[in-house]
This record gives sequence, structure tokens and C-alpha cells, in this order.
Amino acid sequence: MSTTDATPAAATLPDTPEMEVVRTFLGHLERLDVDAAVALLADDAVYQNVPLPADRGRPAVERTLRRMMGAGSGFAVVHHNMAAHGPVVLTERTDILSIGRVDAAFWVCGTFEVHDGRITLWRDRFDWVDFTLAWFRGGAKALLAGAGARR
Repeated sequence: MSTTDATPAAATLPDTPEMEVVRTFLGHLERLDVDAAVALLADDAVYQNVPLPADRGRPAVERTLRRMMGAGSGFAVVHHNMAAHGPVVLTERTDILSIGRVDAAFWVCGTFEVHDGRITLWRDRFDWVDFTLAWFRGGAKALLAGAGARR
């Protein structure tokens, strides 16, 4: 059973406005539309990949997003679970970063806070070993696919 099948009742609950902001934000990033994503950030937004230092303020978060999105060729999100309580939105997802033919898929737990339709906090947690291994797995798949195409 996949994790998306494990909680089918959760999929039928309507999204809160805060959840919609988070889904829209991540969707903009999937389209590599940093301008649209940044438009959903509050002026004093905080972004952190734990345990790295946090970016504070929209300009700092924007610089990081542009650097991250510019380094790769793609970004995708597979949503497993999302829950909200007031302004806090919790996400359980698989993020897929792409560089050329290499896709690195890894589990992420995100905490967002949304106030007045703008993201004020975005904090992601993931296993750094899994993140590193995701690049090795993705590289191996790309090599095997390339080897198979040359036959």
C-alpha cells in the first residue's frame, strides 16, 4: 500500500485557504516560476532547511530560491499528506530535484505558516543521508537508462 493510499479519507477533506497558498506556492516552484512563488511570501518571511541557517526576509529567501532553481533543471513535488491548524500547514511529501537526466527523490516534512494569504515561515526537514543517497540512486538510474539506450 502506498502512503497516498494509507489515508484516503484525508484526501476528501477540503483544503483550508492556508493549504491552498502552500499548494500554489509549491506549484509555482514546480514550474520554476520563482517570481510567482516569491509573490506569495511575506516581507519578513523565514525559510530554513534544518539544520542550515535560516534565510530571513523576502530578499534573502528569493536569493536562495533563485540559486536553487537555477542550479537544477527541474523540481517536482509528490504530496503524501497535508494538514492545517489555523495558520500552520504541515506537509509530508517527496521532493524530486533534477539536474539534467538525474532525478533525486527524497522525503521531506515541511512546516509553513500562512498569514493574510502570505507565507511567513517555511521550514523543511529531511534526512541528509537520504538526500545524498537520492543523488547516487538518481545517477545510477540515469547511467543505466543511458546504457540501455545505446544498445
